[in-house]
Amino acid sequence: MLRCVGASEGTRRRVDGAIAGVAAVVFGAGVGELAAALISPGASPFAAIGSALIDFAPPWAKETAIGLFGTNDKTALLVGIAIVLLLVAAGAGILERYRPPWGRVVLLAVGVAGAVAAMTRADSGLLSWIPAVMAGVAASVALWMLVGRAVRAMAPAAPAAPATPAPALAAPAPTSAVPALDRRRFLLWSGGAVAVGIFAAVGGATLRAGSRSVQAVRSALKLPAPAVSAAPVPASAELNIAGLAPVITPNANFYRIDTALIVPQVNPSDWSLRVYGMVQNEFTLSWDELLALPLEESVTTLTCVSNAVGGDLIGNARWLGYPIRALLARAQPTSGADMVLSRSIDGFTASSPLEALTDDRNAIMAVGMNGAPLPAEHGFPVRMVVPGLYGYVSATKWVTELQVMRYSDAAAYWTQRGWSERGPIKLESRIDVPRKSQGLKAGDTVIAGVAWQQHVGVSGVEVQIDEGAWMPATLATAISDDTWVQWSIPWTASVGDHLLRCRAISATGDVQTGTQADVIPDGATGWNERYITVFA
Repeated sequence: MLRCVGASEGTRRRVDGAIAGVAAVVFGAGVGELAAALISPGASPFAAIGSALIDFAPPWAKETAIGLFGTNDKTALLVGIAIVLLLVAAGAGILERYRPPWGRVVLLAVGVAGAVAAMTRADSGLLSWIPAVMAGVAASVALWMLVGRAVRAMAPAAPAAPATPAPALAAPAPTSAVPALDRRRFLLWSGGAVAVGIFAAVGGATLRAGSRSVQAVRSALKLPAPAVSAAPVPASAELNIAGLAPVITPNANFYRIDTALIVPQVNPSDWSLRVYGMVQNEFTLSWDELLALPLEESVTTLTCVSNAVGGDLIGNARWLGYPIRALLARAQPTSGADMVLSRSIDGFTASSPLEALTDDRNAIMAVGMNGAPLPAEHGFPVRMVVPGLYGYVSATKWVTELQVMRYSDAAAYWTQRGWSERGPIKLESRIDVPRKSQGLKAGDTVIAGVAWQQHVGVSGVEVQIDEGAWMPATLATAISDDTWVQWSIPWTASVGDHLLRCRAISATGDVQTGTQADVIPDGATGWNERYITVFA
């Protein structure tokens, strides 16, 4: 039991108010999450508020989050929301203790804000507002009840009625017995509210997981064999150096950067792709119709525009899908169109240059990744894969629409937030070996990494040691111009501190620039540097 021994009455009031506020909000949040699981799985109050914060966050905030937390940025955001909500809860509880009913008003307002956020999502339904409102009402009622118990716990005991004098040796009855009992009850009720809220939230998460028939559909799905298979990956494409990124990235290790706090669960039987806009033949394609088309297999490296120099927001996979150029040829874009605005089921949009989707590159509507249906986190059932463009202008997951139009007529999600319109991938390279934290002993070793410029290709990589001359590295066999390539160079490491740098040379002869540039607005530039200490 919490005791405020020696604390002033005012301090105890504030502490009890804060306890009541936190307990009430945990209870309300649990009710909201459980209601979302039962009524509208995509309308989690936490996710709705978090998604709204992502939508309204300036680019620097997004980059700060990715820089600090990488692919764990969404988890960090949810933890941050929880911390802020608990602080608001404590403040609302204190306010209710001193100025009722304003604490309850604050919690109701938070619930209404969550409802508005849920209803303004692109994938909202008629019932999406209910979970957040239920959370706000439940929290408000719980706060009223808990603060009432806290008030009774502070009330002085009523004077005892006159009675027959007790024997002289009997101890007098304590006058604080009733307040002490009420305080224990207050703390028990507060703890009970917290426990119920946690169990309700866990139950909601369990119900959402158990009701995801989409996962069962995906697990049972057998994709058709490709009409056009990718060429086998040459054995010489993999240098087999410990610590070097594998040439094909396993699905479980593939980076994930998107705006979806809750991964959309799209049943293929409900999915369709609408192709419309500045076209002569608008049409809609179903899942079965897509799978019946001659699918093609290709290996493509994807890169996030938020990838800092030397970063790991990049991965290479074998994809299965249908060429987007064939879909657009069927639609027949009209004169003047120069952009395709792709739209996800959750409202995200990306603006891809029309020429990048209609030339000879392997731009596809992908349904498979490394021999399996797309993982839900990577866009199941269908996503876009476009070599040579950063993901924010091309790699739309859970895609449902292709709208052919002009750049002058619309701006996509990240373009509206200050990023460039077209996003061609820049020439880059990275050192993987030796690792930054590796304790390296003097002697013969190797420096190795990867280099890329999708849809252009890499012809060479050079390495500089301690500001010396640039030396050519040995390239592995590139799978294609649309993939990264491994490289290595032998090094006899001497005792002391060393500075390593690398730079790539493109297939067109361009040399990677050493000029440092931030990821905003169209991708980072600069040479990857690594400081290494070599021991005897």
